[in-house]
Amino acid sequence: MTRVPAARYLLRAKDLVDARYYEQLEVRTLARAARLSPAHFSREFRREFGETPHQYLLTRRMERAAALLRTTDRTVADICLTVGLRSVGSFTMTFHRTFGMTPTAYRAAYPPAAARARIPTCVMLAYARPHSSRFGEDGGARPG
Repeated sequence: MTRVPAARYLLRAKDLVDARYYEQLEVRTLARAARLSPAHFSREFRREFGETPHQYLLTRRMERAAALLRTTDRTVADICLTVGLRSVGSFTMTFHRTFGMTPTAYRAAYPPAAARARIPTCVMLAYARPHSSRFGEDGGARPG
């Protein structure tokens, strides 16, 4: 039987953070996913990825918050709660440390979300269809 490298188990915990960054994840939960004790998990995670599990989780949350600030008109408080943080003050401080500016200043540096209206995929696909189809279901003119 081949022994699985410890880094492979650590990736399970990292994937868990990536998928559930908005939840209150504890080191114990992540360690269980990696099949390690909490203390050993924390040491190995830092050795393997260069940052503690908590730092990695905060980074994921800040990245998601930045994306929401760029692409939505949601309030800073709502974004704070959406990414799994409970205090707007802590969120603002962490965001400033990460990006060098407050969430409000970061948002102001990008065009407003309303200026970048998204086109629903179904509409985009309807207009991107070829003029004629071999399947015969088109029968009529193109939409528009």
